[in-house]
Amino acid sequence: MPRPATDTAPVVAALLDPIQEFLGCATPEAWLQAALSNQSLLLIDHANCEKKAAATAMQLMHRHTDRLELLQKMSQLAREELLHFQQVVELMAQRQVAYMRLSPARYAAALHNEIATSGPARLIDTLIVGAFIEARSCERFAQLAPRVDRELGRFYNSLLKSESRHFQDYLALAALYSGQSIDQRVTEFRQVEAELISSPDTEFRFHSGLPA
Repeated sequence: MPRPATDTAPVVAALLDPIQEFLGCATPEAWLQAALSNQSLLLIDHANCEKKAAATAMQLMHRHTDRLELLQKMSQLAREELLHFQQVVELMAQRQVAYMRLSPARYAAALHNEIATSGPARLIDTLIVGAFIEARSCERFAQLAPRVDRELGRFYNSLLKSESRHFQDYLALAALYSGQSIDQRVTEFRQVEAELISSPDTEFRFHSGLPA
């Protein structure tokens, strides 16, 4: 049963308002129920997501050494994601959840399949995809926080500020380096992302769709 709202609710709402406007749909209730029934698997995949997010930031830094704004934002993001990874692994150890390999989710792969393969558009699309992944993560942490135990709920709430900022940073960099409106590409990726979240998915993961 969800815990009563706390005085952090206005802060959470302020962080989530732009994210909810950005995303094409909310996380379905069926996914939330599956998450509550598969919390060990959720923690393992959460750890994987944090590690992948740090790796993505590092890859962008290696590929775009001439873009100062990107280097500044991605270096901070990588540090924070690695800290989150460490925190999830520590939570898993406390809960006797063994870290193991999981097959990759369809979510990130499907979004990356829509990225332009060359030219300046590749960077812009990559940044937009990063914004959607961070936004969805933030939205799901907020949905899960009042439904899980107090310790895990506090942890998820503690991630909201940084995840929200990561979403904003990715989107701001995409707009900066595009030099023109990115609204059309955002709309196109929004449609793809919402379909992935709202359609049946054969594997449960942190970013999976409806449990099939």
